[in-house]
Amino acid sequence: MPKVHIVTDSTADLTKEIIEKYNIHVVPLTIQIDGESYIDGVNIQPEEFLHKMSSSKDLPKSSQPAVGVFKELYDRLGKNGDQVISIHMTGGMSGTVKSAQNAADLTDSDVTVIDSKFISFALYFQVEEAAKMAANGSTKEAIIEKVFDIRSKTDLYVVVDTLDNLVKGGRIGKGKAMIGSLLSIKPIASLADGVYTPVAKARSHKQVVNYLFKQYLEDTKGKIVKAVGISHAHGLSMATPLMELIKDSGFKDIQVSFTSPVISTHTGPGAIGFMYMTE
Repeated sequence: MPKVHIVTDSTADLTKEIIEKYNIHVVPLTIQIDGESYIDGVNIQPEEFLHKMSSSKDLPKSSQPAVGVFKELYDRLGKNGDQVISIHMTGGMSGTVKSAQNAADLTDSDVTVIDSKFISFALYFQVEEAAKMAANGSTKEAIIEKVFDIRSKTDLYVVVDTLDNLVKGGRIGKGKAMIGSLLSIKPIASLADGVYTPVAKARSHKQVVNYLFKQYLEDTKGKIVKAVGISHAHGLSMATPLMELIKDSGFKDIQVSFTSPVISTHTGPGAIGFMYMTE
């Protein structure tokens, strides 16, 4: 039976231990800031990037991997008849999944590209399970079915602490941002079907935490919580009290990471991403 290889991108917030343990192939995105180009997670790290972004006049730009980079990897992984499942960040925020699909159309290897509809840990949940199943000899079809199942049982919320990057990225107008800043508005959004979708507004970190915890309790009521992840861009003032509430409610194994530069470009400093998966 052919072996199944798992490919993803650098927005999955995977640890080095997980990458090495399951031999996951990570294709990084690139970031341009102040005329310099960096490879996400290779020659720039999340905290260093936030520092650079704080002094940059223009909003940094991220670029998806080139089609040729994906094709070369797919050619190599599938040359002996092995199969590839390539799972990527939402197509609603990046052209990465489209680049991967174009490469899949060009290669002779057996490649299935999946839009995770998510980012960060919500992408991680899919990739990790796929990699575990591949390591245990599961078929390509069984892995794909499981990935879609995880995708349907995952929720993700994003909260920004400052509106600056949303303005620079064209997501909200300057007038709204000025009023929002005066009122200390903190927009809360979900990734509904892979697209940034505003769902609520809060005026303090405490209100944010209370809203997210209430949503968590509602969404997980009567279900088994399988995973919880919080990523942040110096957003521990919201992340820490939220973690404590979740732990007090019964789920202890919360994964936390500093989010990738690709994501913090959209959110700005102080933001958090809150993700959970049920069974």
